[in-house]
Amino acid sequence: MNPILKVSSITKAFGNLIANDNITFAVNKGEVLAILGENGAGKTTLMNILFGHYTPDKGDISFEGQQMTFGNTGNAISHGIGMVHQHFTLAENLTVLDNIIIGQQSLLNLSLPRKRAKQKLIQLSESFGLPIDPDSLVVDLSVSEKQRLEILKTLYRDCKLLILDEPTAALTPQETETLFKTIRKMVNLGLSVILISHKLNEILSVSDRIIVLRNGKLVGQSKTSEASRNTLAKMIVGKTVNYPKKEKLILGNEFMRIENIDCNPLNESNSGLSNVNLKLSGGQILGIAGVAGNGQVTLAKILAGHIKPKKGKIFINNKLINSISPKTFMSSGVAYIPEDRNQDGLVGDMSVWENSVMTETNRKDISNTFGWINEGHCINQANDICNNYDVRTQSIFQPARLLSGGNVQKLLIGRWLSRNPKILIACQPTRGLDEGAIASVQKLLLSSRSKGNAVLLITEDLDELLSISDYISVIYRGKITQPIETSKLNRLKVGLMMAGESINV
Repeated sequence: MNPILKVSSITKAFGNLIANDNITFAVNKGEVLAILGENGAGKTTLMNILFGHYTPDKGDISFEGQQMTFGNTGNAISHGIGMVHQHFTLAENLTVLDNIIIGQQSLLNLSLPRKRAKQKLIQLSESFGLPIDPDSLVVDLSVSEKQRLEILKTLYRDCKLLILDEPTAALTPQETETLFKTIRKMVNLGLSVILISHKLNEILSVSDRIIVLRNGKLVGQSKTSEASRNTLAKMIVGKTVNYPKKEKLILGNEFMRIENIDCNPLNESNSGLSNVNLKLSGGQILGIAGVAGNGQVTLAKILAGHIKPKKGKIFINNKLINSISPKTFMSSGVAYIPEDRNQDGLVGDMSVWENSVMTETNRKDISNTFGWINEGHCINQANDICNNYDVRTQSIFQPARLLSGGNVQKLLIGRWLSRNPKILIACQPTRGLDEGAIASVQKLLLSSRSKGNAVLLITEDLDELLSISDYISVIYRGKITQPIETSKLNRLKVGLMMAGESINV
């Protein structure tokens, strides 16, 4: 096949950190090339070089046989390279058509070719199967419609190579399949696509070829037809990944129950909760499925005592809880793994050992009545957590922000499990982690379940939900379905419920 893009010996360092180390690969015309790698592997840096955000220290890139200049996104766009970032860059107060035109010339220009632009947008929409109303305000669009708009923006500028960064992160399975149909149609028409994703099953279903980065280096490549999830995971991590298996357990006693809970949204982008009822029992993982922004964060923070509901009752061990606070819930046996592990889970500039014990300062062996910390005991506790939960550090005295995402997550889970909680609220515990770290975190959740504890798992990864949850409820616009046994569900049915169909509350 004829390469449309050639990347030769690209190297980029930030101080002592080598983000890209002598990377060489090509993208053929009319193919989907998937780029895999754990957090920090160098994928984002490489894409930013391709799209003109960064200038490499060494190496060359040619597009359609022409040498590209670096550090200029306008140059990349003029060559025909487009990029859709994971977080959309849209002006929500403007229409779809205005967002298409914006950046090319002033929207105040009286000679703005709106009619011609609208005709081209409609033609592209029909050709690539991306239906959208040019006159709609972006603020009124769904997540999948905003993604269509981002893709149409690149096609409008005559894109020949499209870079998609984690494009399915906030889509239902049905929306994901629609996107994949669009990608297939694009490549059939001669376009090329670079796809970055952590979801191996999706990569295997839509790509033609796969390359893997690890620690800034290209460590493997394969035709998709010759790859499997296990072989890809081994390339990503550097060793065989053993995924945990769920054993059948007898349902234990009820540990927590919420009744008729109403709550306002935490912010403009998140739904509140409306008449929510939910029960957590020992020896069970209850999975919560839903597209981001439907009230998951609100639910997690209510169950952890971080916010007080507007209406409704919360029972722990059949006792009505009147004092809503994190401290009250912690003392009642609740542990909370937050969605944003770096912002809400730890203090990055404090050491690993300090983060290991920051929830335990009321213990007599940790601090005395005058507030003085027993540093020796704290260090022993931190070492125990790191050893027991495989938290890999250079030193427990290093700043916690220097840990990888997977080690941060294992530190947080280990910190909470060392308290022997009866209820574990885990919100997006494996988001953004590599396959090895995902397997480790899932083992910890299943281990807590096997000890008779209750686990609430909130995740957007349906494969994870279906593999380790005992029951699944779906949250949609602040309403939650009754739990259904996982054995009676599949991706299609859960996806329909995530989109609001057949939802019974």
